[in-house]
Amino acid sequence: MQHGGTISVSLRNLIRKANRDERGVTGLETAIILIAFVVVATVFAFIVLTTGIFSAERGKETVFAGLQKARGTMEVRGGVVVNATTITAGPPEVATAGTIQFSVATTAGGEPVPLDPTSTSNRTVIAYRDAAILLDDVPYTATEIVGDGDTLLEPGELFTISVDIADLTGATLNPNDRFTFEIQTPVGAVIDLTRSLPADLDTVMQLH
Repeated sequence: MQHGGTISVSLRNLIRKANRDERGVTGLETAIILIAFVVVATVFAFIVLTTGIFSAERGKETVFAGLQKARGTMEVRGGVVVNATTITAGPPEVATAGTIQFSVATTAGGEPVPLDPTSTSNRTVIAYRDAAILLDDVPYTATEIVGDGDTLLEPGELFTISVDIADLTGATLNPNDRFTFEIQTPVGAVIDLTRSLPADLDTVMQLH
């Protein structure tokens, strides 16, 4: 009888030990699953954060590019001056516009602007239009008034732009005519310069 009791006790001990081992294995599996969840969540959070930062940077670059394009880099300083050319001595004397001149400078915080009309790339283009014609790229001269000797308009410098109407194919500006110059710099907004000639032209006149 004692042997039977001893066997029963040993059997119960083995069962309890097996149960403890099973609980230990179950706890280990649970810990592994929790760790896996934490790792996956961390990786997912990192991906989301990285994507958000990248999107924010791209958005900021787009905004800055848009602001740079919308913001003017060059502005007209002073008035627009027309030099008249006498067609007939008269009487009555008939005059037409000969040369249009205006001065330009960079805006506050603006980028340097190339003003070499002979350059084949990265240059400032001037378009002309009136009631009769439209010219996308007209010849002009850029004369340095204040600068360091090159053709790059930089902060603190001043250039005078001159357009000879005689060089514009098909263009004639008579009294009361209205004309527009569109100054298109490589970077920045387009400058729209529109003026009207008075009924009578003097040799040199400032247009308003």
